[in-house]
Amino acid sequence: MTQVLTVGVGADLVQRFAHASNGALLNLGVESLDAEGGLLARIAEAGSPQVVVLGPAVPLERAFLLAGHVDVAAPTTSVVVVAPADPDLWMAAMRAGVRDVLAADAGPGDVAAVLGRAGDLARARWEATQAGTGSRPDHRVIVVASPKGGVGKTTVSTNLAVGLARAGVGPTVIVDLDVQFGDVASALALAPEYSLPDTVHGAASNDPLVLKTFLTRHPSGLYVVAGSESPAAGDAVTAEQVGRLIETLSHEFRYVVVDTAPGLSDHTLMALEKATDLVLMSSMDVPGVRGLRKELDVLQELGLVPAGRHLVINMADSAGALSMADVETTVGAPLDVVLPRTTAVPLSTNTGAPLLESGSRDAVARGLQTLLGRMLPDAGPRKAGLFGRLRAGSR
Repeated sequence: MTQVLTVGVGADLVQRFAHASNGALLNLGVESLDAEGGLLARIAEAGSPQVVVLGPAVPLERAFLLAGHVDVAAPTTSVVVVAPADPDLWMAAMRAGVRDVLAADAGPGDVAAVLGRAGDLARARWEATQAGTGSRPDHRVIVVASPKGGVGKTTVSTNLAVGLARAGVGPTVIVDLDVQFGDVASALALAPEYSLPDTVHGAASNDPLVLKTFLTRHPSGLYVVAGSESPAAGDAVTAEQVGRLIETLSHEFRYVVVDTAPGLSDHTLMALEKATDLVLMSSMDVPGVRGLRKELDVLQELGLVPAGRHLVINMADSAGALSMADVETTVGAPLDVVLPRTTAVPLSTNTGAPLLESGSRDAVARGLQTLLGRMLPDAGPRKAGLFGRLRAGSR
């Protein structure tokens, strides 16, 4: 089976692609594009290769047009254009449907990387075509929210997302919806190429196959929509765009975890309209607990509390002035998960290594496992008693 189809590519680069693909390559001249059926016919004759490389002999304008046709008709085939590296050219190429731009003198490492990315994209697109287009009842959108900052919301979001990805129950994506100061990527030790604004503009906003190419992959298998690079860029993302993004992701992934900004912004409210689960968090102090009660009351009045509601207290300390009974009385509802204050969390945050990835046996990791268990198939929104919760978090 042909893995690479090159058209109008120089001999040296053809040789490097042939080596990287173990000889699974078909090299054609640019005149093949004018034969009956054009490029799409050549792709079919080659057995739908993962990569089509259009060389300098193919004018860029034509290469971009062909890439758009391939993107629609042969979604598991990636088009690579051979051209000098240039940011403006790269952006125009991506919008046209090109998946990589490669210099004519690219080395073996660059060529191998192109083939690797194309393979990942082919698998992702194949999975997307198998997933169907209708919303499925076993898909869940989990929104993690809190009335104020500094309560460990991103820690819980990233651990929950990594835990779901590692559980092997379905593809999982996390969305950093703190549009101004999101730090999900930092918490996962990632350096994303794309961020939230990239996923809501251009072809990615209406084509789930293109959207997947803008996601960052974590070693756990988790996909990540990283936070904006700057507050200004984040402010340009509207609540309506967020709604469309979450809707699209919920069709493509079994689990969508949304890490929100503190409070109830328009973006958070839009996410809650799509949510099947709400993880509402607070720290164990008077302002935090009162804020938790107020936010819960507001969401109930708005009809935005989904069936899967999970109340979480973080940084619990038995030496504090508040007891668990005090907290539950103030909130007016039983707590579902209590996470104690430990030194393991700051270390995890600073190193970008989530506790549920590192296999930690810390008390917080056990509490996070309890929260994770509530999201797994057939778990439902279980309501543990206070004794059971404390026991799970303090063994």
